[in-house]
Amino acid sequence: MNALGIHLILDLKECNRELLNDLPYIRATMIEVAKAAGATIIGESFHQFKPMGVTGVLAIAESHLSIHTWPEYGYAAADVFTCGESFAPRKVAQLLIERFQAKDPSIIELQRGVLPTLATVTS
Repeated sequence: MNALGIHLILDLKECNRELLNDLPYIRATMIEVAKAAGATIIGESFHQFKPMGVTGVLAIAESHLSIHTWPEYGYAAADVFTCGESFAPRKVAQLLIERFQAKDPSIIELQRGVLPTLATVTS
């Protein structure tokens, strides 16, 4: 059976705390890694929380990227979901790990939209 998409769930632990509270850096990083992986950005929303933390979402033609940060814990949760063949979700994951200097990252990969009829439709 084939899947409609791949969903990567990233737990980025022991990150650079200053970067996790820097909205301009986070926005620029998310856009940069999306483009580097072949995404087509169609929308965005970013928010700085008080006293700290950032949430950001990029809507991409291939699905979405999101990040939520807890600078006080050196932690970020990120999602990378894609349903397109032209987009490299694992590249986004690796770049986010590097850009936020995560010393203890973990990635869970899910196959989304595994439908028994999909094999029939695509055959």
